[in-house]
Amino acid sequence: MIERLQVRPYELPLRRAWASARGGFARRRGWLIQASAEGLHGYGDCAPLPAAGTETSEAAWEALCQARACALSRSADTLLESLARELATAPAARFALECALLDLASRRRGLPLRRWLSDSARDEVPVNALLGALGTLVPADLQTACDAGFRVLKIKVGIHDPTAELKHLVDLARHLPSDIGLRLDANGAWEPDVARRLIDGLNSLPIESLEEPLRNPDSEMLTRLQAGAAFPLARDESLHGLGTDLDPATLGVRRIVLKPAALGGLARALALSARARAAGIEVVVTGLVDSAAGLWPTAQLAAAIGSPIPHGLATADWLAADLGPAPRPRLGQIDLPRTAGSGFEPSP
Repeated sequence: MIERLQVRPYELPLRRAWASARGGFARRRGWLIQASAEGLHGYGDCAPLPAAGTETSEAAWEALCQARACALSRSADTLLESLARELATAPAARFALECALLDLASRRRGLPLRRWLSDSARDEVPVNALLGALGTLVPADLQTACDAGFRVLKIKVGIHDPTAELKHLVDLARHLPSDIGLRLDANGAWEPDVARRLIDGLNSLPIESLEEPLRNPDSEMLTRLQAGAAFPLARDESLHGLGTDLDPATLGVRRIVLKPAALGGLARALALSARARAAGIEVVVTGLVDSAAGLWPTAQLAAAIGSPIPHGLATADWLAADLGPAPRPRLGQIDLPRTAGSGFEPSP
């Protein structure tokens, strides 16, 4: 039973502003959730980002207040069940509460969170470098990431003129080693004709994948675009709102990107990943430039899913301050602790 549920606000500055076709931010604001029982604590991070598919901060706060009011002497299962209506439209709040409850439960069982989620979980998670907006990048930025051991470099596109961006990518690709791939994220920037023209131009480059090319994602149009692409197209934020029982085979792409904070929790993301992989759809897990309290359980989820494709979890260095030590990659992967729980411990 839960003996105490605490909700603490935080505000963390970024080292540099985050930019994408959907807008940007220079700080991450949210709440650290702490669920306590029998002298143990479990943690979760509620940091809404509506542009990525979550609720607003106001809606998240209202849901967290409801949870705090009815949490005492309830089990994890009954708490989430009793708040089903309040959390139905608050995925970031639901993610935070579920993370705190599962962290606590796995600590009580003496298991790493990933083993609680899956008996076959891995201990290491491959990750991509996250370089930011294309317009800010020079060849030296790519070389630095390669020297750090990353084999997939993620770049935000769709922010400036498409023709200029394609030319910039061609120029950057000339400097890449042969075994390095570029993961592009357009965040829904383009109309179909622009997306088709750019995909044609990208086919000769070392593109690992292209996320959310269409402003209005349509499965039939994405199917046609995917047929003309030499690399996987991926859906990310356009998954949100389609329901937790969506069929990945109908999405028109070869890959889906799972953000558990936008999907409403670890269990929902794990179930969706299982359906996707059964349908032959690739799966990548990523966060929302989370604090360490959100990044640890998201990395544990990626390990439980076990996809060998690099995940979008190398984001800790974007924050100039954090709530505690964060998972940091070495040679392109995160080595997860063998200790119980998610791995998160708050700073004093």
